[in-house]
Amino acid sequence: MLRSLRLSLSLAGVAALALANTPIKPVAAQDDGSAADLGVMEINLKDAVQFNWGFQGALQGAGTPNQAGIGAFLPIAVGENSVFFIDALANANFSDRDGESSIVNTDVAGTTISTSTRLGYRWLNGDRSWMYGINAGYDSRPMNTGDADTSVNVFDKRDVFFSQVVAGLEAVSDTWNFNAYALVPIGDVEKRLNSHYAGGALDTYGLDVGYSITQDLNASVGYYYQQGDLDDADGSGVKGRLAYNISNGLTLGANLSYDEAFDTRFTADIKYRFGSNGYGAPSKKEPAVMPAIQALSATPANRDVRVHDCWCGMGRQPVACGCAPWKRPD
Repeated sequence: MLRSLRLSLSLAGVAALALANTPIKPVAAQDDGSAADLGVMEINLKDAVQFNWGFQGALQGAGTPNQAGIGAFLPIAVGENSVFFIDALANANFSDRDGESSIVNTDVAGTTISTSTRLGYRWLNGDRSWMYGINAGYDSRPMNTGDADTSVNVFDKRDVFFSQVVAGLEAVSDTWNFNAYALVPIGDVEKRLNSHYAGGALDTYGLDVGYSITQDLNASVGYYYQQGDLDDADGSGVKGRLAYNISNGLTLGANLSYDEAFDTRFTADIKYRFGSNGYGAPSKKEPAVMPAIQALSATPANRDVRVHDCWCGMGRQPVACGCAPWKRPD
């Protein structure tokens, strides 16, 4: 697992450095002049990068729950061209839609509180046309379980807890945005969920590439590789996203993903952030702020502990079954 993590982060780092040195000019700079002409160099980051907070919510996806909560971005130290920050979220996780398990077989039930924390450093290049960043953190996910979506009548339904450590790299310009990430479960990564199924938190390594279609509409595509100690979900996946900034920090997103373990999953999300001086939550009534500046105080992505379950059979311990070798009895 450590080897996979080191390899993924190394590849992500190479990709980020290569992209950072690609001679791409921001759309605004191409149309309206240099960064200096646009007044970007005169922006004081201590005015632009300030505390902001708000609400977020999302529908269930590939191994992720229905959820809604509150989050905050706190700059620790703002320099002339950089910022150290903490970003923290707390979400209430709700039951799955009836008959549609987010983890494949077992319905997620009840309400639990998950948390996510990121410590990061972001900086601008010389002409402030690109923002680069690195972040790391910890996510937790308690999970209540209910009935199965299969024909099996399960019993001994258990409440379990998963957690993970996370690392990410990011790069943002007026036109492009890149995000490489690694989600690595820690502790007991597989748990018995009930009499017949076991569940495990997934290692996930991915890269998302986004393009700004307009100032308010962003499209992205991504590749990810997932694996778990239960082995049933190992493989590659692809995903796409459209995000639209309505105004005043209100953003709507639509996401579509596919991999062999979860098949095709559609989810939608919403986020509202109370801004700071029009930078954290830009208003369409105010002059546009370059995306590289806005990205300095944006919420990092990929904050969920992803869980997948599989058949374990009665009387088997999750660590022993491995799921795949065991067949459901006739």
